[in-house]
Amino acid sequence: MLDFTWKVFSQTGNIDTYLLFKELEQEKREIPGNQEEELAEIDFPIS
Repeated sequence: MLDFTWKVFSQTGNIDTYLLFKELEQEKREIPGNQEEELAEIDFPIS
């Protein structure tokens, strides 16, 4: 999805498409951190 959004932006120069790209990029960065926290909770459950 990021590649497609970037290609559309690079071809059109549409600012809204760029902002969508940045939003998707930020969400992608946030997801792996959440998985690490969940794995830590599994390894060391809080009683």
